[in-house]
Amino acid sequence: MKIFSNLNKQPPSGSSPDRRDVRRQNIMQLLAGLAIIIAINTIGAYKFARFDLTSEKRYTLTQGTRTMLRQLDDIVYFRVYLEGNFPAGFKRLRNQTREMLDEFRAYSDRIQYEFINPLQTPERDGLLDMLVQKGLQPTQLQVRADDATSQQVIFPGALVSFRGQEVPLQLLQDQIGKPAEDVLNNSAQALEYNMASVIRQLTTTQKVKVGFVEGHGEYENRYIADIGASLSDFYEVDRVHTDNNLEEILAYKTLIVAKPEQPFSEDEKFIIDQFVMQGGSILWLIDPVFASMDSLVPPDFTSLGMPQQLNLDDMLFRYGVRLNANLLMDLRAAPIPVTTGMIGDRPQISLLPWYFFPLLEAAGDHKIVKNLNLLRSEFVSSIDTVTAAGVEKTVLLQTSPYTRVVATPAEIALRILQQQPDERQYTAGPQNTGVLLEGSFESVFRNRLAPNLNLPDGYQRRDQSLHTAMIVVADGDLVRNQFNQSGQPLPLGYDRFSGETFANRDFIMNAVNYLADDSGILEARAKDVRLRMLDRTRINRSSAVIQIVNVLIPVVLVVIFGTLRFIWRKRRYSANPA
Repeated sequence: MKIFSNLNKQPPSGSSPDRRDVRRQNIMQLLAGLAIIIAINTIGAYKFARFDLTSEKRYTLTQGTRTMLRQLDDIVYFRVYLEGNFPAGFKRLRNQTREMLDEFRAYSDRIQYEFINPLQTPERDGLLDMLVQKGLQPTQLQVRADDATSQQVIFPGALVSFRGQEVPLQLLQDQIGKPAEDVLNNSAQALEYNMASVIRQLTTTQKVKVGFVEGHGEYENRYIADIGASLSDFYEVDRVHTDNNLEEILAYKTLIVAKPEQPFSEDEKFIIDQFVMQGGSILWLIDPVFASMDSLVPPDFTSLGMPQQLNLDDMLFRYGVRLNANLLMDLRAAPIPVTTGMIGDRPQISLLPWYFFPLLEAAGDHKIVKNLNLLRSEFVSSIDTVTAAGVEKTVLLQTSPYTRVVATPAEIALRILQQQPDERQYTAGPQNTGVLLEGSFESVFRNRLAPNLNLPDGYQRRDQSLHTAMIVVADGDLVRNQFNQSGQPLPLGYDRFSGETFANRDFIMNAVNYLADDSGILEARAKDVRLRMLDRTRINRSSAVIQIVNVLIPVVLVVIFGTLRFIWRKRRYSANPA
């Protein structure tokens, strides 16, 4: 009887309710999850937010870029021609370009793009010619496949269109003397700034006025044709006389003084000074020493570099800098063609570094010069900073450590190229050649009688400026473009002798953008995107250990976890033998 009573015994009273409780709990968790998802999407429809978890804030656009994107009122279309079978570095640049465009789209649905492989289009030859004509520069790549090496032409750039306008965007920022990895990394860092600059160029309707000062022997238009055309994409560019009335000068945001050769009068200095006092900015490109290749007299091809009297020393000194009457010679210099011999009746021409043409480099990481290529200079002098209350000085450009300072009058002779330089003479270290001044400047006419000029009605003379900025470079030739054999101006920075392109145009554009632009997109140049590169030497040395750690150990951990979980479940859910 006892046996049958045990067989008829009902299961524990709590088993069925337990299942119902588990089911109810699962349903509640599902409903809670759905409610959270709906709430997040509802909040997201009214409030926009993005979270960048990278240490350098790689995916955080600057405020100026975000503001510009939100103000777009029409489609900006990017046709990116960086597509194809590339080495790893260019694939990374392509992916970073796509990611940056996606970041732009997050703030404006008017950003659209497509990636195109120009080598796989039906009209390949015509497309390649069209890309070159529109300003995209091709790059030669060496591609290895099946133990063979082949050459491949790529176009690391894009064509950007807006309301019928189309401009080129170069994605690869070439830098002389930099390793390939650094060039690609610096190109990635410049993506936001370059893309934002192109969009701003296409969408700007009301342009700020920028004026090239003339009347003192400054460069004619043909010598500044390229930079003038480049600046006109963003600004209204004119030539202006500083002996005009002050009211006309005050209509400009920035003045550019490009290699004057005649002194400024006191009246002109007063007008320029009051322009600064009212918050105007100036880019000074001045040669403290007169020296020119045209002044080399045959047969010895020698001349003397002599100080120039421009009547600007007191003004610049009051603003915070002193231009030194010297010439800098640098072992890192641009080459010039020199006749080194004769083959029959034909001269043999060689390119030799001309030590009076130093290649200037960026001093520090200021956003004007960050990741900038070398600049080609001609007969450059040094700059010293002096005390000026309320003015902050930042050195932008300097020579290499292998510099020699030559006092004036300085002999300039081609014969120095006929012998090896004495490196013991080139130990002056880096010399400052370009300085940014910003703050509140004191007037050079403070406590002085002003010239008798017709000032605008109601104008109040100022002895302390509004907050503004100026850039002083001790080389006027930095802004001059060269010419091809037919007399057409070449791009600024392109050296027709060496075939290399230097960063002169980029520097001038960045400088004017900093002085004249209040959109804030130049802030993007200060971003620092770091690459976490693998240590290839360590990989090759410890390849077996790395393979074991990355392949075998994860499998072992999964097996151990599965075994322990099986044992735990078996003990928990197995029937009680009692």
